[in-house]
Amino acid sequence: MQTLCQTDCCTQCVKQAECGGCIKTNGHPFGGTCIAAECVARGGMAELSCLKQQLIDEINTLGLPHLHVDTLHLPSGGYVNLSYPLPNQTAVPFLTENRVYFGNQIERPDSERCYGVVCDETFLLVSEYGCGGADPQLLLYKKRSIS
Repeated sequence: MQTLCQTDCCTQCVKQAECGGCIKTNGHPFGGTCIAAECVARGGMAELSCLKQQLIDEINTLGLPHLHVDTLHLPSGGYVNLSYPLPNQTAVPFLTENRVYFGNQIERPDSERCYGVVCDETFLLVSEYGCGGADPQLLLYKKRSIS
């Protein structure tokens, strides 16, 4: 399947049949928005590539042990939207379920926990969690300045 951003995200998506895919929805999968489709609409593949590299560089300079990304995937918010416990004992999700973000999961060596990174042009979220998203902990939620 061809996508607007020339990735294979639609073929890898378990909800592709339900959604219809990027081309069919004109870049609005799940009735929401997609960061990659938005980038391509604004400035083509060059803008998409530039933003991805900026985000990768930003993630890799955070200084968290064993947190290093080489690529960013396109997960839907519905797949990566964990509820994080706050100091007041409530747990809240930070993402929009029907938005497609940039993201990656990084396994931590000698641990059963992973880092999860989710971002777009406006924010960067880094969390840590166990198998299947168990016991999530928000490590960083940072507003990004749009350039």
